[in-house]
Amino acid sequence: MVQSPRDSSPTQLEVLRECSVSDQKVPLRTRLSAGGSDAGGLDALGEPRAGEPPVTSPDVAGESLATYATRYGLRPSAARPPVLAYLRELWRRRHFVMAFATARNIAMYTEAKLGQIWQVLTPLLNAGVYFLIFGLLLNINRGIPNYLAFLVSGVFVFNFTQRAFITTSSVVTESLPLIRALQFPRAALPLAYVVVELQQMFLAMAVLVVIVLATGEPITWYWLLVIPALLLQTIFNIGIGLFAARLGAQVNDFSQLLPFLMRTWLYLSGVLFSIQNLDLVKGTHVPGWAVPLLEVNPAAVYITLVRNSIMQSQRLSAPGSKPYNAAMCTQWTNAVGHNTAVPVKLQYDSAYCAAHVSVLHFWYFGIGWAALALVVGFFFFWRAETRYGRG
Repeated sequence: MVQSPRDSSPTQLEVLRECSVSDQKVPLRTRLSAGGSDAGGLDALGEPRAGEPPVTSPDVAGESLATYATRYGLRPSAARPPVLAYLRELWRRRHFVMAFATARNIAMYTEAKLGQIWQVLTPLLNAGVYFLIFGLLLNINRGIPNYLAFLVSGVFVFNFTQRAFITTSSVVTESLPLIRALQFPRAALPLAYVVVELQQMFLAMAVLVVIVLATGEPITWYWLLVIPALLLQTIFNIGIGLFAARLGAQVNDFSQLLPFLMRTWLYLSGVLFSIQNLDLVKGTHVPGWAVPLLEVNPAAVYITLVRNSIMQSQRLSAPGSKPYNAAMCTQWTNAVGHNTAVPVKLQYDSAYCAAHVSVLHFWYFGIGWAALALVVGFFFFWRAETRYGRG
């Protein structure tokens, strides 16, 4: 039953008034030291009971703050949690990561008239420019069967890693209000940005499938290998995203240097030309030791895995896909070196040349790069967990 103040007796109102006034007179530190109740040596008025020692603060009693915090179970609110606890907390935020990524992906092109079409149109326009310059004007496509699909697949796959690297490098500085307002694992932010790029990659892959089929590539069981190839690339992107997020938060000039690094990486990853055939073509003064190094760089590895999965022409023309035949390899080398338009039949003779890295080894390198990037990137980001949001 609820009793109104009108029905209360004068004695009851007086007691309530005294308790209210006494609560305001009791210092906060005294009430905390008393354990929040009268059982801690205080009477109803917040004064020490007879026979009880006076309640003093740590500085008065000569007790260090660390000892005082340990005695009362206090800990810093921004302390870095252990690795396993951090991972568990990150897993609990998986729904937040997906919702944040989806919302950002939708809002990214809301002001553009074409909207989400730009997600596919941007890399497609880049591929068109590259094909015009390098495929038609500079004639770099010599000896590469189905160069259009070769180029578009390389641009789309590299764009996935490039976009993940660039966007995560500024995620901490762009999310300072969110970081300062809420307590959550900061790794959720670069992870969400990688998910945004993965969602855009799904749309790009749909366009890539149309282009590959339109250029004459058949559908085979090898297409299923695209799934593990993109999964490994996504894991790799998460690792470098965590790495880039910390660098971008602590080094202001990193964002200025990043476009030059990405452009250099693009030209070294076989997006526009075949690295496997680089030292075989006459007129290219490339040392033999440089070719395998270029082939196993992470971006080139994932590009090769995707190309070998969806393009039969790449599997059949890759060096080492057929038993070595010096005469046939020389015939292909001479044709590519002296003719601007190599007959389609001769384009596949590169398969008789020796390979620097086998197809199976590309999968080993893909797994290794993904694991290395994830472990190094996670620990590099986690060690600075308490520093984000202070700038």
